[in-house]
Amino acid sequence: MITKEIKTDVLIIGGGIAGIVTALELLDTGLQITLVDRDKKENFGGLAKESFGGIFFVNSPTQRRIGIRDNIDLALNDWYSFADFEEQDYLPKKWAEHYIKLCTSDVYGWLIKQGISFFPVIHWVERGLFKPGNSVPRFHMVWGTGHELATKLIKNLSNHAKYKNLDIRFNHRIMNLLGGRGGITGAAGIDEKNDVPVHIESKHTVIATGGIGGSLETVKKYWNSRLGQVPNKILNGAHEFGLGDLHWAAEKMNANITHLNKMWNYAAGIHHPFPKKPNHGLSVVPPKSALWVNAVGSRIGPVPLVAGYDTSYLVESICNQKDKYSWQIMNWKIAKKEMAVSGSEYNDAIKNKNWIGFISGILFGNKSLLNSLKNDCVDFVMADSIELLVEKMNALNGDNKVSLEILEKSITLYDDQIGRGKKYFNDEQLRRIGHLRQYRGDRIRTCKFQKIDDKKVYPLVAIREFILSRKSLGGIQTDLDCQVLDKEGNSINGLLAVGEAAGFGGGGMHGRRALEGTFLGSCILTGRIAAETIKNE
Repeated sequence: MITKEIKTDVLIIGGGIAGIVTALELLDTGLQITLVDRDKKENFGGLAKESFGGIFFVNSPTQRRIGIRDNIDLALNDWYSFADFEEQDYLPKKWAEHYIKLCTSDVYGWLIKQGISFFPVIHWVERGLFKPGNSVPRFHMVWGTGHELATKLIKNLSNHAKYKNLDIRFNHRIMNLLGGRGGITGAAGIDEKNDVPVHIESKHTVIATGGIGGSLETVKKYWNSRLGQVPNKILNGAHEFGLGDLHWAAEKMNANITHLNKMWNYAAGIHHPFPKKPNHGLSVVPPKSALWVNAVGSRIGPVPLVAGYDTSYLVESICNQKDKYSWQIMNWKIAKKEMAVSGSEYNDAIKNKNWIGFISGILFGNKSLLNSLKNDCVDFVMADSIELLVEKMNALNGDNKVSLEILEKSITLYDDQIGRGKKYFNDEQLRRIGHLRQYRGDRIRTCKFQKIDDKKVYPLVAIREFILSRKSLGGIQTDLDCQVLDKEGNSINGLLAVGEAAGFGGGGMHGRRALEGTFLGSCILTGRIAAETIKNE
């Protein structure tokens, strides 16, 4: 079989946001750039294209416009608090500082110049539970979601005056790096569409292939015992081709791979109604007013689970249950007002930049989402009594694990608190709902102390939820110029890594937890830095 031979100045492996940004920044040069991606052309943009499109910025113009006072020192303290860095995490700490100092000037400002705009209300996520998280709102939503972010940058690529210098090849799987201890001279793989071997010679090779979350076997292999025992069932919310192929290829070339046991998984995964890959999952944005219970119907605690404070704690709490999945119990009113699914696919109003549709959803609820899940998602159960709800939950699981007595008691104790009135609240979930509703971005999306067993707003709803793989916080270690480091701490000539493949910077700049929105942001920042490193050589 004849091998396809390609010669180029820069090889970028991976067509997600990090790879796209690297290519876009390099087009101003006279370099020949080859970008290869394993996916089909219509999926160009990777997982970012499917995302909500939230990005973490510090002291941004949007923050200042709505009166949010933020600064670098505050953000750095929040990051260090949440990260729980280990003593040896020199480079991850440096990358965290690097991102915080540069994110607004080099990411926000750059995106504005690329024609990207942001939603005027900033989301407040990862506020911290037992230690400080985001002291102020920092999660800036791209108006149009991650779909707009990806398609806009792709359009800017194709409209670039030097676009002819860019060769994009889809359906190309790269499995090996070429070269040796003296440096990397390219890569090899296969054109999967035509079943032809591919050999690419390049002066600079940039790994932008994402993380390991697309391989559930690898996720389980590197599962962090701090989160409890690994669940038997995990849903796949990562990219289908985020398998770690280039992690292992780089490791064969003596690259240092770090912190693979640091992952950012989600607690509320449901089966995708129309799966495109095995165990395909969606991430529910958990309703704040729903009761989160375990497999038998007992409220998970002792601290009740409420989203918006510490995602890692949610995952850990569920994985410390005997059965490592959960249920959220609510009624139609709560679901209609608070229910959401993360990403662009189920947020048409934002994705299509439809202000009327967005405001309508705020005022009247997201009925189309609920109807879609009710009709097509296996994990969605409804009933007109607690007894019937339990029957349907047990029928769905094919067992009798959910106890009517236990679930009924969980609901009654919670509802009775609400019935006694706000001044007698002694339930941590109700206190947190009160806290959430103080911020206008949450108030419009959160019910005002709504009982669960309220016949006026029936039916009751139960959603079965599993742990969902998403992002790898560890990866290929790099220096602050995105150059890959070997196990002795020296840079490997001709090899760079960006985005999730590099643990979003330095092989693990988030430590144990993420303040959210730092994933897309660091993909953009590392892509720009890698391009600058190549330009300066």
